[in-house]
Amino acid sequence: MGNRATGQNFATRSEVIACHGMAATSQPLATTVAIDILKQGGSAVDAAIAANAMLGLVEPTGCGIGGDLFAMVWDVQTQRLHGLNASGRSPKSLSLKHLIELVGDKIPSFGPLSISVPGAVDGWFELHNRFGQLPFDRLLAPTIAYANEGFPVSEVIADAWASDANLLNKFPGFSNTFLPSGEPPKKGAIFKNLALAKTLNVISSSGRDSFYDGDIANVIEHSVKEAGGFLSSEDLRAHTSEWVQPVSTSYRGVDIWELPPNGQGIAALQMLNILEGFDIESMGVGTHRYIHHLVEAKKIAYEDRAKFYADPAYYDIPVAQLISKEYAAERRKLIKPTQALVEIGSGDHILNVGDTVYLTTADNSGNIVSLIQSNFRGMGSGLCPKGLGFGLQDRGELFSLDKNHANCYAPGKRPFHTIIPAFATLNGKPYLSFGVMGGDVQPQMHVQIIINLVDFKMNIQEAGDAPRVLHSGSSQPTGSLMQNGGAIHLEDAFSQQTRTHLTNMGHCIEQQIGGFG
Repeated sequence: MGNRATGQNFATRSEVIACHGMAATSQPLATTVAIDILKQGGSAVDAAIAANAMLGLVEPTGCGIGGDLFAMVWDVQTQRLHGLNASGRSPKSLSLKHLIELVGDKIPSFGPLSISVPGAVDGWFELHNRFGQLPFDRLLAPTIAYANEGFPVSEVIADAWASDANLLNKFPGFSNTFLPSGEPPKKGAIFKNLALAKTLNVISSSGRDSFYDGDIANVIEHSVKEAGGFLSSEDLRAHTSEWVQPVSTSYRGVDIWELPPNGQGIAALQMLNILEGFDIESMGVGTHRYIHHLVEAKKIAYEDRAKFYADPAYYDIPVAQLISKEYAAERRKLIKPTQALVEIGSGDHILNVGDTVYLTTADNSGNIVSLIQSNFRGMGSGLCPKGLGFGLQDRGELFSLDKNHANCYAPGKRPFHTIIPAFATLNGKPYLSFGVMGGDVQPQMHVQIIINLVDFKMNIQEAGDAPRVLHSGSSQPTGSLMQNGGAIHLEDAFSQQTRTHLTNMGHCIEQQIGGFG
């Protein structure tokens, strides 16, 4: 690519600027639906729900109504940021003892024992009841139409679909739902999901309870129990989302907001607090000095993530202390300016896997939504309730089976979550609604976006396009540990000189081809 007239050479395009509303999603059809809802007078929340519904149809490899949802909403009337935790809980009838008898020392990645209550639909209704403008049935109508008529499968989704099919086609209902011709759809194929259209029609006309306290819940229970699982219609009936207060820290005058655990959002705040004590701007974009300090801050924050992040209903998490400046000042002392920390506890690669969708919308009044939604591992557990057109998430895999761990499995408990929406304010006003996709990646990328904007003075397009750094191998919330300080993955744009410097500082550099999610 030749030199740009303005801005950084790595930016793929100019910023998009608008007056009356905006929507950003990972798929053109979903973005178009969101804009159409805004044009009809819908709120940012209406647009976000409509877009999320469409993404569940066209990108089932990352999201759907069998998964969970988290959101933040900037309400222009009250000038306040609201948080919603719409994550589901484990089956009440399955004890820790019985689960260990069934699985040994690790919950399977797929299948019925990894399933927790899907919270997305309840999340939609919570958001709509509070901030919606248009009738709910209008929000799902575009997705229902595309599910009946079909949509062209995009290239990246077709590839992920094929990969997931190889893993999941043995599970009940998966082939009937996602492989109706016996194989995954190829790029450009027109895919219909008549069963999902029917399910969404029921939700659209009969409301939230049709999913959690009706025929849909009964079908979910029957399908799960027939496969050897424990999720019941009673678990669904008892489900509630939770409105929570977002928490924040200030980074060089910009306030960064995340949701409190059971998600991992405060890891980004902990990293920013540590990094604020260094002159990041003078280190320079893409330099080994910057990457070194970024990675060391991540290692330190993720140690706390492994120990403390869990369902706050079951564990008293010291959130205020963890995100305090005083605590960061003490933790910052661990960083050596020219030497990588290697005695860092770490687990397996579990959290580096996981497909998700992120979207953000803004309406003409100035209301803004930051929303993230996921099945966890691609298409989830693989188990698709008979005739409903979607798969159930496998988020329960992230529970620990160590009875002394904060994130230990318990009946009716929410597992540790990787998906996190983010928001930033400046002088009490909206500055940025943002998020990224990719399991363990998310807090690290939140930090890099903010540093790109604040320290390196990039515009928003440049901040998203800038070459990224991912560190893998810090402690995971399962409590298992590994030594040697993990590994750094660098996108292709980083120079060989930078890689060599980092290696000389004691970092392990793993080859990264292209980008990561």
